[in-house]
Amino acid sequence: MRTKHMKCLAGVTAVTATVLGFSAGPTAASGHHEFVVRPGESIQEAVDAAHPGDTVVVLPGTYRESVLITTPGLTLRGTGERTVLAPQSAEATGTAEATGTAPAKSASGPAAAKGPRAANACAAGGNGICVVGTEANPVDGVRIRALTVSGFTRTGVWASWTDGLSVRRVTARDNGTWGIAQERSTRAELRHNTATGNGDAGVFVANSVSEEGGATDTDGTLVADNSVSGNRIGVTVRRVRNLRIDDNTVTGNCSGIFVVGDESKPAAGAMTISGNRVVKNNKLCAATPRLSAIQGSGIVLTGSESTVVRSNVIQDNVGTTDFSGGILLYKSFVGALNTDNTVQDNLVSGNSPADLANRDTSGTGNTFTGNTCATSEPAGMCAE
Repeated sequence: MRTKHMKCLAGVTAVTATVLGFSAGPTAASGHHEFVVRPGESIQEAVDAAHPGDTVVVLPGTYRESVLITTPGLTLRGTGERTVLAPQSAEATGTAEATGTAPAKSASGPAAAKGPRAANACAAGGNGICVVGTEANPVDGVRIRALTVSGFTRTGVWASWTDGLSVRRVTARDNGTWGIAQERSTRAELRHNTATGNGDAGVFVANSVSEEGGATDTDGTLVADNSVSGNRIGVTVRRVRNLRIDDNTVTGNCSGIFVVGDESKPAAGAMTISGNRVVKNNKLCAATPRLSAIQGSGIVLTGSESTVVRSNVIQDNVGTTDFSGGILLYKSFVGALNTDNTVQDNLVSGNSPADLANRDTSGTGNTFTGNTCATSEPAGMCAE
């Protein structure tokens, strides 16, 4: 009975694809289909026609649209750097003046459209690709592969209420706020991506961007093997717990890796930052309402607990701001202290004003052991 149902579904999918103008054919997985989108066709229409487990392949070209994904198990795959998503013109969207960072909360799918390029909620938020679920029904198992999102006023790839999202080999460049960002999401894999020239963080993981609250458990989100350069901050993790930031190359930002906590409970932390190469993050970025100027920051912990910073290479991060230095602990914007963090077995050299700095002297249980470095604040924290 189930086989008969899948055959019927496959027939409906193929007919729908033909009507919309793109092609769909069976994949290796029985009952799943692959939709092929060509230049001049709509990615969003293919996504809307797809079912859980289907794949949308986007051929080389520049596609001036934003894509909203609410279907679980969907794969959106480009062909590498030659597949580019870029913003529509203001005339085409009619909603480019929207000020929200995330898609409108009321949207559960694409807005009614006059044509294949009319704006959806993702475009209205100024984002390139959005994967959006709800608290009651998170979108699970979405995969985004091998494409470029560039020039959006807010975020290249945005995710909210997702589980098991996988973003690989995506280039997010020159977006107004974040390159690749998620909130309220669990078990994500953000891996082998390039994030460059974005207005705030190249990679951003948060509990929520629209409200205060204690740190949430990401259930093992992984940020790994990414190349992150030329942003305000390379990787920001804000008010979250239980994740790994491993083996990334972070260079040419104002700050490399920034862990943000506050007085809320649970506290941010319980994460591992290991094997990263954090070098020459020496851009100067002006102060914001919540953060003083930053320059020459390698790895910064503010208001974090039980975080392990281990086996990283942090070199030549030089500046004169409060956050300048190789690896440093600093009390948070609201005065929350760092507690029980471990900084161990890192190679830290050529950073100024210090390779290691504990500027949160009221914090308790923080340890610095086995680090190869030349200078520290206070003195004596480098291994002999």
